[in-house]
Amino acid sequence: MEGAKAELSLSTLPLTVFATQPFWVAIAGPLVSLLLFGLLTTINVSVPLLAPFAAVVGTLAYVNLALALFNLIPGLPLDGGNILKALVWKITGNSEKGVVFASRAGQFIGWLAIASGLIPLLLFGSFGNFWNLILGWFLLQNATRTAQSATLQSTLKKIKVADVVNFDSPIVSAELSLREFADESILGHGKWERFLVTDLEGQLVGTMTLDALRVVPTSRWAETQVRELMQPIEASAMIQSEQSLLEAVKILEQQQRSALPVIGENGVLVGLLEKAAVLRWLQKRVQAPA
Repeated sequence: MEGAKAELSLSTLPLTVFATQPFWVAIAGPLVSLLLFGLLTTINVSVPLLAPFAAVVGTLAYVNLALALFNLIPGLPLDGGNILKALVWKITGNSEKGVVFASRAGQFIGWLAIASGLIPLLLFGSFGNFWNLILGWFLLQNATRTAQSATLQSTLKKIKVADVVNFDSPIVSAELSLREFADESILGHGKWERFLVTDLEGQLVGTMTLDALRVVPTSRWAETQVRELMQPIEASAMIQSEQSLLEAVKILEQQQRSALPVIGENGVLVGLLEKAAVLRWLQKRVQAPA
C-alpha cells in the first residue's frame, strides 16, 4: 500500500539490523589470517626457495600476521569488536549491550589512533603517524554509527506498531460495487493507488488496485463487487498491532515494502503502517530535545 508520492528510505537514518554472531563466527576471520601466517612461515623455513620467492612468501606471511592483529583490535567495526560484542552478549544475555559496549570501545580506540597521528603532526610537524589519523577517523565514524544504530534499535523495541499506525488508511469493503468504490474512495481522494479490502467482520481479505478497474467496462461497475477483483494478501505481508516497531522495520526493509497492514488482536484490520510514517516518527525522535 502506498501513496502516489516517491518512496522514502529508512536508510537515511542510522539504523542497521544487527544479527547476533556466536563467538566462533566472530573469530573466524583473524584465525584464518593467523593460520595463513603460520603456513607461509613454515613453508619459508622448511622449503628451500629462491631468494625472490622466499622474500615474497615472507612478506605475505607478515601481511597476514599484521592483518590478524589489526582485526583483533577490540572495537567495532573490526573483527575484534565482533568478538567483544559476542563475549558481552554471552555474559549479559543482551545482544544490544554487546553492540553498544563494542561500539564505545571502537570509538575510544579511534580517538587514540587520531591522537597518535595528530599530536606528532601538531607538535613536531611529523607525518610519520599520518596513517594512524586516517585509521582512527575510519574507526570513529563507523563505531559512532554502530552505537547510534544500537541505541535506535533499543528505542524501536519499546514502541508498538499501534503507536505509529495510520488510522486514516485506504480501507474498503469487499461488498462494495465498483461504482461505489470509485465514488467513495477514488473521486476526490487521489492519494492512494492500492486499497485494503475487508469483509463484513472487518477482517482483511485482500487488496484492490486502481489498475484492476480497467479490466471491467464502466457499464458493469454497478453490478461487479470489489471482492471479484481483489488480490489475496499473504500473512507475511501483515503485522500485529502489539508487535514492536523494530519488527515492523525489519519486515519493511527485508521485504522491500513501502507499507504493512496492521491487524489487531481480534484479527480486525486496524490500519496501515507506512514506511514514510515510520521515517517521520524516527526523525522526530532524533530531533527531539533531550
